[in-house]
Amino acid sequence: MFNKIIRRGHRKVSKSDGADYGYAPPGGGRSSGSVSTSNVVVNHASRGGALSNSGQLTTTMPAAAPLPPSGTIESLPLFRDVPVTERQNLFLKKLQICCFQFDFSDTLKMVREKEIKRQTLAELVDYVQSGSGKITESNQEEMVRMISLNIFRCLPPASHENTGSENVDPEEEEPYLDPAWPHLQLVYELLLRYVVSSDTDTKVAKRYIDHSFVLKLLDLFDSEDPREREYLKTILHRIYGKFMVHRPFIRKAINNIFYRFIYETERHSGIGELLEILGSIINGFALPMKEEHKLFLVRALIPLHKPKPIALYHQQLSYCIVQFVEKDYKLADTVIRGLLKYWPVTNCQKEVLFLGELEEVLEATQAAEFQRCMVPLFRQVARCLNSSHFQVAERALFLWNNEHIVSLIAQNRNVILPIIFEALEKNIQSHWNQAVHGLTVNVRKMFLEMDVELFEECQRQYAEKEARAKELEEQRQLTWQRLAAAAAQGG
Repeated sequence: MFNKIIRRGHRKVSKSDGADYGYAPPGGGRSSGSVSTSNVVVNHASRGGALSNSGQLTTTMPAAAPLPPSGTIESLPLFRDVPVTERQNLFLKKLQICCFQFDFSDTLKMVREKEIKRQTLAELVDYVQSGSGKITESNQEEMVRMISLNIFRCLPPASHENTGSENVDPEEEEPYLDPAWPHLQLVYELLLRYVVSSDTDTKVAKRYIDHSFVLKLLDLFDSEDPREREYLKTILHRIYGKFMVHRPFIRKAINNIFYRFIYETERHSGIGELLEILGSIINGFALPMKEEHKLFLVRALIPLHKPKPIALYHQQLSYCIVQFVEKDYKLADTVIRGLLKYWPVTNCQKEVLFLGELEEVLEATQAAEFQRCMVPLFRQVARCLNSSHFQVAERALFLWNNEHIVSLIAQNRNVILPIIFEALEKNIQSHWNQAVHGLTVNVRKMFLEMDVELFEECQRQYAEKEARAKELEEQRQLTWQRLAAAAAQGG
């Protein structure tokens, strides 16, 4: 109920509610961070400002100026056509043109002005990429300001919010493609080129690409446009690589996005992209691994197996999990028990994903860690073997195609075979799918060849158990018959 009230309070604005230039009234729309396009707030470490209600030092930047009447924006000369001494001034003027924002929902409105802005953005990208002149500090600040004005905006309503349905499968939703992308792409490209440029001094740039900027960038990962999320992924990864001072903050901020997704919303468009970034970050973790990183695995990555839309990001999640086990083999037991904790009960497609991930984790697992978790693990595998959904049973049986896993099983067959023997026998006797039946026969044969004595002992115990069960059933039937006869005589 609380979440519904909150959602009502953050109702999205329609395009008609904003002005022609893409503005939205304060407080409306799916805002990225605390930004509204009518009054953008950015924290800059480089200059003073007033304290906000939260006690945070902020500097309020003016919004993009209202556009003049159509036809009054003129193209500026190319950089190569002006003297070198004038280029920084021209750079600033071009940035000012790019601060104007347009309504892209109407393709016929201000076509000429939109094209001038697009060409100007392309020239700025080329200028930064070519490295033909070092950008002054004041121009760097104005460039980040212009970028902020363009990309930090109210995201359009999510698909399920447009329809009013909370039960729409995220996998079946059509991705929203932002009509402003021809301009947004160039703005993102400019930011990327600025971040990766060898001329960019991080000591200067970190004043403008600060924690506030990074947070707002992270908020944009909820954009439904996959093209935008791809750029954001690349840019954030580059910021993480170049601005070492921001690394702990970025990891913590991503953590917070995951927590909110897992425990509150179960809806976020950019979980897969954030996990891709983390895959590279985990790959670079130094050994021995910090406790902070292990807590991240336990508190964020493993619980990410819980949400329903896991199929959208499972490949990236699985990669991150396996990276942890490959980095520190002692984490295998923690990971496997975590998988078992969140193992799906009724979602068969999710079970297939879990089994695939389990195989990858076991591939990196050593004997000592395997022994710690093998009993609960193979109890779950036995349940999967008997699944009436053939893909689940088949995927579980495919574990025996992996040489490393078979080696681990063979070393611990005295424990594992008694756990799964009954499941194998039941499949052979009654599973409806021929492929599952055939694979089960192969696995049974493998165990027989591993240890004949153990196999025969398990077979004997199974036969005794079946005989006892049959005897109990016969006694139960006999008791019912006596009760029925007694009831008939009494009537």
